[in-house]
Amino acid sequence: MNVIQIALKEMLLSFRNRRTLFFMLAFPLVLMLVLGTALTNAFSTTASMDTIRVLVQDLSSGAAQQGFAGFRAEMEKSGFVFTDVKPGMDGAAEVEKNNYDDYAIVANSGIKLYGSDRNAVASNMTQGMLSAYADRYNAAAAIAAADPAKAASAFQPVPSGGYVKELSLDLDRMPGSMDYYAVALTVMIALWGAMSAASLVKSEIRQGTAARLVAAPVRKGEIFAGKVLGNLAVNMLCVLVVITFSKVVYHAYWGDNLPLVLLVLLSVVVLSTSLGLALSYLLKSSASGGLISLAVQLASFFGGAYFPLGVVEKNSLLGIAASLSPIRWANMALNNMIYLGDNTQVFQTIGLNAGLAALLLAASAYMMSKREGL
Repeated sequence: MNVIQIALKEMLLSFRNRRTLFFMLAFPLVLMLVLGTALTNAFSTTASMDTIRVLVQDLSSGAAQQGFAGFRAEMEKSGFVFTDVKPGMDGAAEVEKNNYDDYAIVANSGIKLYGSDRNAVASNMTQGMLSAYADRYNAAAAIAAADPAKAASAFQPVPSGGYVKELSLDLDRMPGSMDYYAVALTVMIALWGAMSAASLVKSEIRQGTAARLVAAPVRKGEIFAGKVLGNLAVNMLCVLVVITFSKVVYHAYWGDNLPLVLLVLLSVVVLSTSLGLALSYLLKSSASGGLISLAVQLASFFGGAYFPLGVVEKNSLLGIAASLSPIRWANMALNNMIYLGDNTQVFQTIGLNAGLAALLLAASAYMMSKREGL
C-alpha cells in the first residue's frame, strides 16, 4: 500500500509541474509539427532518374561483340544512352568533364568501367548492369565450350529488363516526414524520462523531506519502488498522449501492431528511469542534472531524433556514436517492424533495454541501501 501511495504522490507532483507538461508533451508535439511539415520533400517516396550516358570503346570480337551488341540494344530501352568513342577521344577525361556518366572499355578478356563521383547512383546502376551482363556472358561461354550446339541460344540477348530483377517496397508503406518524426520524437521523450528520474531522490533532499521519509514507518525498498513506479507511470502516460495526438491529429502511421510498439516504448521508458536514477547516485555533484541532460540530448542527436541518419559506417565516429544511442536502437526496430514487418530487432531491443534496466535498477537499489538517508 505504501508503494502505491508513494507512486501516486510522484504522479501528482509531476503533473503539477509545468516543466513536465512542456518538455514531455508540448515541446515534442510542436517539434513534430515543425519538422514533419518543413522536411516533407526530404521524405518524398518518388524520384526521377535522368538518362544515363555511357561512353563505350568496344574492342571485342566474334561472339563477345555480338553479345554486347544485344545487351546494348536492350539497355537503350531502359534509359541508357551508349555512345562510341571517336578517334582521339580520351574516355576518362570525358567522364571527368561530366560529358558522360561512365566510360566502359569492352574487350574479349573483360570490361573496364570508369565511373563518375558526380553521379554515383548512375555509375552504380551502370556497374550493376555490366556485371549482370558479364556474369551471363561467362556462363554462356562455359556452355558453348561444353556443348557447341547450344552456343547460339546461350548468346541470345535476354528480354528487356532480364538483366536486373526489380524489387520494391509498397509505396503506401514508406514513411513520410510526419511518420518518421512521430516515431523518433516519441522515442526521444521516452528517453527524456531519465532527466526526471535523476531528481526523484535529489528533490527530496533539496526540499528537506528526505529525513522525514527515512524516519517514517516505511522501508527504503518501498520508497524506491514507489518512486520508480510513479516515474514510469508518468513517462508512459506522456508517451501514450503523444502517440494518440500524432495518430489522430497528425495522421502519423504507427503500423498494425500497436501493442508491440507500446512494448518497445515501455522498455525505453524503463531504461530511461533506471539510467537517470543510477546516474543520480553516481554523479553526486550539483552539476549531475546538467550532465544527464547533455547525455540524453547527445543520444537524441546521434539516435536520429532530429534528422534521419540513414545507413552509417559502423567503424566511423558517427556510426559508433549512433550504435550507443538507445533512441537509434528503438527507431530502427520500430521502423523495421512498421514498414517491413520485421520483428527481429524489436525483440532484441526489448531484451537489451530490459537487461540494462535491470542492472541499473539493481545498482541503484544497492547504492540506496548503503546510504544512511536516501
